[in-house]
Amino acid sequence: MAGTGADDEAAEEFRALLRGLRVRDGGELPAFDPATAPETPLPLFRRWLREAAEAGVPGPHTMMLATADADGRPSVRTVMLHDADARGWHFGTHRTSRKGRELAAHPYAALGFHWTAVGRQVRIGGRVTAAGPEESAADLRGRSPAALTAALAGGGRQSEVLGSDGELERAFEAARERVEREPDTTTPSWTLYVLAADEVEFYQEEEHRRHVRLRYRRAGGGGDWLRELLWP
Repeated sequence: MAGTGADDEAAEEFRALLRGLRVRDGGELPAFDPATAPETPLPLFRRWLREAAEAGVPGPHTMMLATADADGRPSVRTVMLHDADARGWHFGTHRTSRKGRELAAHPYAALGFHWTAVGRQVRIGGRVTAAGPEESAADLRGRSPAALTAALAGGGRQSEVLGSDGELERAFEAARERVEREPDTTTPSWTLYVLAADEVEFYQEEEHRRHVRLRYRRAGGGGDWLRELLWP
């Protein structure tokens, strides 16, 4: 069915808005010479995240997490990186949440970081495993009181339909009181997940769009890393 004149005008205004937007607002981009990159991706990732923080990027440890259900239907959301070490990239959530259920059905995921101020992106993919109860509880205890309160309030209900704002407020108030009484408390549904990467790509924007893409890829499904340049 054809749209109205007002609909067409609104659509054109929106397209004009999109065409006029810019990802960055000036500033010099850092140089990236892939020939000097380390043999493995973790040191370079840590360096880039630190440089993003030093450049004033807000929340440089926030990342997009993409999962898929048993039928292959993807979903994506923003979560926080809790660590990155030899085991992989760490994040936490309730195992009863949508992402927790999807990881149980299909234990592979992808992560995405975008640091606009420095024109950098990092993509990471690999198999995800759940840490044990003790490590998961320690991860939750290491978070801020506000984050602990939110985790307790949601409990095993994250991603479920909420009946009302009042129900949410009551849950948060009960959780706040519990955190004040028991600052070391946890919830059994909270789970620390670790993504063991088999592919990590570093993307450095260049002023004239001659962008640099360096991909690390596990050779033969494991073992040493291969480094490859990709067309932008």
